[in-house]
Amino acid sequence: MWPEVWKHASPFTSLPTHGEMMTKYSNLSLETPDISLTASPFTSLPIREEMMTKYSNLSLESHNISLTEHSRVPVEKNITLERPSNIQLTCQFTTHKDVNSVNVTWKKGDELLQNYLLNATGNILYAQYMFTIINSEQMGSYSCLFGEEKEQRGTFHFKVPEIHGKNKPLVTYVRDTTVLICKCQHCSPLNWTWYSSNGSIQVPIDVQMSDKYVIDGTSATETRLKITQLSEGDQGSYWCRAALRLGEREERVELVVLSYLVPLKPFLGIVAEVVILVAIILFYETYTQKKKKHIDDGKEFEQVEQLKSDDSNGVENNAPRHRKNESVSQ
Repeated sequence: MWPEVWKHASPFTSLPTHGEMMTKYSNLSLETPDISLTASPFTSLPIREEMMTKYSNLSLESHNISLTEHSRVPVEKNITLERPSNIQLTCQFTTHKDVNSVNVTWKKGDELLQNYLLNATGNILYAQYMFTIINSEQMGSYSCLFGEEKEQRGTFHFKVPEIHGKNKPLVTYVRDTTVLICKCQHCSPLNWTWYSSNGSIQVPIDVQMSDKYVIDGTSATETRLKITQLSEGDQGSYWCRAALRLGEREERVELVVLSYLVPLKPFLGIVAEVVILVAIILFYETYTQKKKKHIDDGKEFEQVEQLKSDDSNGVENNAPRHRKNESVSQ
């Protein structure tokens, strides 16, 4: 059973701040059957009260997730965080069962968390976890879990802002100059670093060692890598990495370096096809003409032979007629 002070409280949206609650109920024990106010599971950090006081100047980030006992899939929420902040996470769970019998657990990854607060209003159960994120170790996934047999889960994913490069490969030519760009629209990284890929290994680009590269970091939200006198060996993947206060982000930019002959290859291919087609047409025309001439010569030969045959037949027919005329005259 929960302490009476939490059983009949209103939802967290109307609760006083944690400091006010601790002052108002300072006469209560800090150890209860269901609500543990002992040290934070982050062993390297002070207990939560000291954390909230120490970092009271930080902004408060509040995020909520709603679940029901009929939720079939986990509910997830992605949260982008650039700077250290105080965090308040609230999970709202609606059930037709007795809310006092619902088992509630908070986890960071697979690690159990303590110091969370519970509150019920009617058939709605609220579970709240408050903590402070000051470095990358506190980033990650925080989950609230309700029930045992059929566990309902809500998860908050904390990530640093994304950075963006060019989505499509950047195409350029040998001996040209190109500029690779990475941006972070919603953050100001502490510093930027460029890497080139040598197989599966990322090699930092040192502008001091080569005049080929120039890094322009005049804007905190953007970095530019200028590469001069490109060769085909410069083709490949380049990585920009942003160091943020709560972690790192990196993005890949693909560079394609072409020879000047490459754009001519399609044209040369078309020219070759045209030449072959013209050659085939000329060959066919020549073959057709030769064949036609051969046929004409054959017909002419046949006609000559026919004329010779006709002349021969005419001479033979005239000889008997001449002899007949001679006999009649006699």
